[in-house]
Amino acid sequence: MALTTSLALSVSSVESDERSTAAAAPSLLSRGIYSLFPRYHARGLMTCDNVPRVCRASDSPGPDCCRKQCVNVMTDNQNCGQCGKKCRFGQACCGGNRVNVMYDPKNCGGCNKRCKKGSFCQYGMCSYA
Repeated sequence: MALTTSLALSVSSVESDERSTAAAAPSLLSRGIYSLFPRYHARGLMTCDNVPRVCRASDSPGPDCCRKQCVNVMTDNQNCGQCGKKCRFGQACCGGNRVNVMYDPKNCGGCNKRCKKGSFCQYGMCSYA
């Protein structure tokens, strides 16, 4: 009988300690851990329109920001030379310019793919047919 009484006393004292600790810091727990870090940005809020330096990171697709996405306007077919300037079918973005890669002998089939002197570019191939 003495053993059960001593166990009951120790459990009740632990429960009262937990209640007093929780009552002492309800404001910290209700605000969350990130209330301690006022400059914390959630990953969803780190878009290039809010934080432009995101696009200059080494693993970024490009250094420019277009519609909340990092792009390279020198090579991106959806933003060629500037945001929203799209390349049409048969065109590619070469150095920020829209180029017809189907018939341009300087960019035949892709950027900077030159045909040999005297040959022509047709359907993206040099001297086709």
